[in-house]
Amino acid sequence: MTKWEKFFDEKIKEIAKEKVILDIGGGERFQKNLTPYRKYFINCSYKTIDIDPGRNPDILADAHNLPVANESIDGIICKSVLEHVKNPFQVVEEIYRILKPKGKCFIYVPFLFTWHGSEKEEKDFWRFSEDGINYLFRKFRKIEICPVRYHFETIAYLLPYSNKFPINILVIFLRFLDKILERYQSKKQVSGYNIFLIK
Repeated sequence: MTKWEKFFDEKIKEIAKEKVILDIGGGERFQKNLTPYRKYFINCSYKTIDIDPGRNPDILADAHNLPVANESIDGIICKSVLEHVKNPFQVVEEIYRILKPKGKCFIYVPFLFTWHGSEKEEKDFWRFSEDGINYLFRKFRKIEICPVRYHFETIAYLLPYSNKFPINILVIFLRFLDKILERYQSKKQVSGYNIFLIK
């Protein structure tokens, strides 16, 4: 398990202990690598919210204007969403508004990653550096940031057609290369970031 996979595992399990959890941009329940964690959410109220009715969310709404009362949510998951919204600052304000004091939030954002929108519907507007993340979430009292993928593995995901064919063997080799050269690499040139926040 990589550092970022371990971080994801630990933080999702931590959020699953909360009572009321909202998965923003989650579409149908337990998407975006959450299926193996379903069993951890049995003792909470877990709901998804999404702008697309075709994704079968529990709540149909725009993340820029969440139909949720102030300080009413214990935990939030917002994975691979902020790059697709027109105004990530407004969405983060909404997340902050609805989280209870000491509420927890897991977010993933891309940095050096391929364009992954669609021409007609879902746009791909933004990328986030570590500096940008610290500024975007500056109101939160605790911010933990975990880089996802390092130099060489990141390059594999930027190659043309990397999403069209299996690149598993290449990724294994490049991940090994990243591990060998880890001490020489900047942790700022990465595919994206897993982020854990406490209000």
